[in-house]
Amino acid sequence: MRYRFPFFTGLAVGYVLGTRAGRERYEQMVNTARKVVQHPAVQQTARTAGTKATELTKTAGQKAAERMPKITETAKSSASKVRDRIPGVHSGETEPAASNGDRPAE
Repeated sequence: MRYRFPFFTGLAVGYVLGTRAGRERYEQMVNTARKVVQHPAVQQTARTAGTKATELTKTAGQKAAERMPKITETAKSSASKVRDRIPGVHSGETEPAASNGDRPAE
């Protein structure tokens, strides 16, 4: 609630300033943005950033694949430790363990 007033105030100020600037100023900003995007240095930087992002993604995927067997083994080990603590599971009892709050028949 306390952030709504400043947000809407900023929105109103931006709207008023935008309408005062008019369509001509808007077109000028759009043309400037297009020139910046089409500039060779900006395009080269974008390609470099894209290439680096691709490399980092591949590296992260490889590391995740290398660690997956370790994570899987740890999860299985932890699950078996927990399972061994549950009555009626791998403990040699003939009665199944109670589930969902049901009591075993006596």
